Amino acid sequence: DSGTTAVEAGLRVCRAATGKSEFISCFMDFHGKTGHAVSCGKMNTTNGTGRAQGFYMVPRPYPYRPMFTKADGEIDTDAYIRFYADFIDNATTGEIAAFVLEPIQGWGGSVVPPEDFFPKLRRFCDDRGILLMADEVLTSTGRTGKWLCMEHWDTRPDVVTLGKGFGNGFPVTAMLVSERYKEAINAISASTSYGGNPMACAAALASIEVIQEEGLLEHALELGKYFDKRMAEMQARHPIVGDVRGKGCLLGVELVKDRATKEPFPEAGKLVYQRAFQKGLAWVPAGHILRMSPPIVMSEEIAAKGMDIIEESIAEVEKELL
Repeated sequence: DSGTTAVEAGLRVCRAATGKSEFISCFMDFHGKTGHAVSCGKMNTTNGTGRAQGFYMVPRPYPYRPMFTKADGEIDTDAYIRFYADFIDNATTGEIAAFVLEPIQGWGGSVVPPEDFFPKLRRFCDDRGILLMADEVLTSTGRTGKWLCMEHWDTRPDVVTLGKGFGNGFPVTAMLVSERYKEAINAISASTSYGGNPMACAAALASIEVIQEEGLLEHALELGKYFDKRMAEMQARHPIVGDVRGKGCLLGVELVKDRATKEPFPEAGKLVYQRAFQKGLAWVPAGHILRMSPPIVMSEEIAAKGMDIIEESIAEVEKELL
């Protein structure tokens, strides 16, 4: 199975649990490439598929590029919540089954929300009778130093999807539902032809055991502290590094032409990737953002070598382009 299968099952559970049919998701999130999953994410706006009826998209807090700010220039999470309320009241039927989003935006550039966002969103959903569905296919199973990324904000979703690191390379995903809505699982047909494959399930169990026995959650947190320190030093030394962010082993370095205007610098992003690749380091290119998810099992020595390569590549490109 792939993550999109878990997302599709989660959406159906939300509908069954609430009796409602519409969904709110966020611009630049990614939830998969099948029917309703693609309607929740970035791909429906980039590949011409469009969205299915009843699927709506709203902005999410982006601390480096905020849509709503307070008088002091800080991001205003309350304004985002007010926007969601106004949007639901005026642009939908009001029959919202769930708010679906990634805890940390992956495809959109490893965007970490403000600390107070998810607790406020949880209260908003509770007040409105809307379920909160966290797509943790990317962020779960130790990636950010927690079993679930939502733990960082002490926020409990109603539905959670797991994948990627959950099977450590094997095709296995999961959809979890809170005790309160467990009966909704019986109302849907979430099985697939290859679901529950014994080998894949064994791989997932083995992954969980290794993470527990080898203390990889704690290790990922320690690596995250090291990465934060190194990225902050890069930002201080290199003017094209506009923003750095991340939790645990999910990182983002945003390159800009000018820090004052924050104009994206995709040319630099492409060249930095090419230089790093030539030096032995690779990640998935993402325009002007270096979006990285290093293995949670790596040693600090290897982590240091990787960060050295990134900074060397940035320095070379900066010298060439500026």
